[in-house]
Amino acid sequence: MNSTITQTREIHLASRPEGMPTAENFALVNQSLSPLTDGKVLIKNLWMSVDPYMRGRMVDRKSYVPPFALNQALEGGAIGEVIASKNTDFPVGTKVSSMLGWREHAVTDAAGLTALPQTELDSSHFLGVLGMPGMTAWTGLTRIADLKAGETLFVSAASGAVGSVACQIGKLMGARVIASVGSDEKAALLQSYGVDAIINYKTCGNLTQALTKAAPEGIDVYFENVGGEHLAAALSNMKDHGRIAVCGMISQYNDTAPTPGPDNLALIVMRKLKLEGFIVSEHWAHYTEFATKMAQWLAEGKVKAEQTIYQGLEQAPDAFIGLFEGKNRGKMLVKLA
Repeated sequence: MNSTITQTREIHLASRPEGMPTAENFALVNQSLSPLTDGKVLIKNLWMSVDPYMRGRMVDRKSYVPPFALNQALEGGAIGEVIASKNTDFPVGTKVSSMLGWREHAVTDAAGLTALPQTELDSSHFLGVLGMPGMTAWTGLTRIADLKAGETLFVSAASGAVGSVACQIGKLMGARVIASVGSDEKAALLQSYGVDAIINYKTCGNLTQALTKAAPEGIDVYFENVGGEHLAAALSNMKDHGRIAVCGMISQYNDTAPTPGPDNLALIVMRKLKLEGFIVSEHWAHYTEFATKMAQWLAEGKVKAEQTIYQGLEQAPDAFIGLFEGKNRGKMLVKLA
């Protein structure tokens, strides 16, 4: 290992949040690196991702992924460069993706590392439009909801990392797209993407009525990112045999007590709706198909990759908290180098 790098900095989970996370739940820690033994590489992280799903892992409960451990480095998507190697599959200079975010360096074996393809695109896009968020949007529309040309699509949290891509893919698939956002600035962003109708849910008054006005003939597909009032409004406006792809429910992630469900769930039966939750990792076998299409769309300028970037590892907690304060347009990233 490069003898000049024996320590790194990491963000640890210092305490489990109750409600909205605060800076006090995180700690910036100096950590010694383990020796570089055969089969291992030293990675210098260039970018790391913060994502809403990470909030669930901060709670000590059983879920589809284990909870984060206290007083240890958090985990998440990262893009790095191999700067020392004892693994012939990952020579020095290789750009890699991993789940070793929330730290500046990592010594690891090949498990969990993916070498990035040679491309003129900035490597940060493999954490966003070409990574998990983009793959989530594509999976929800094509594999879960089976969106068809000519249909009406409603997307909540539409300016976020997943929602902004879902809106653009929906347009490319020939749908009429309605978006919900929380500010006029975000509405302008979606308008630049060619979205057909945009609702500012903070200023529109009754969301159900605003959605009815935007989609007087009803909604065929709802891409669910928010839950709560948005789900209730969508259910009230779904067409018969409509489909709801449930990606997340960010409005509830920081709740300290159970949130009452929508009072119109009976519409699922009355309108013969399909409502399906999904975790994108279970669909990763189709990543190559997605990435091939997305790379072409990006090269042709048909998809725009919006990013909100914080600088430096010490800013990672603020970036994460900012997700729940609506501070991101597109993918929220932390630049580490």
